[in-house]
Amino acid sequence: MQGSKLYVGNLSYSTTKEQIEELFASFGTVNQVNIIEGKGFGFVEMSSSEEAEKAKDGLDGTDFSGRNIRVSEARPPKSRDSRERGGPPPRGRGERGGGGFRKRF
Repeated sequence: MQGSKLYVGNLSYSTTKEQIEELFASFGTVNQVNIIEGKGFGFVEMSSSEEAEKAKDGLDGTDFSGRNIRVSEARPPKSRDSRERGGPPPRGRGERGGGGFRKRF
């Protein structure tokens, strides 16, 4: 494992930062916990990649609050460019050559 940041998925929506910190503390020092509210996942940053690896191996697939949590190495965030997300291209005089829709009066 290269980094010390972990993805934690399949969490109950009522899970708190304190509960996650307590769960991961048995594997080392927890630097930061970030739970994405209303999404059922979050991120935990351990103090070293070795501790993160131990936490991943020890907790992935285990029962936590009645759910089998998923723990894996966090991936870097994706770019926010709309083209990479599959969204429409920006309006204006871009690749299509014209401006936006024009209303006739």
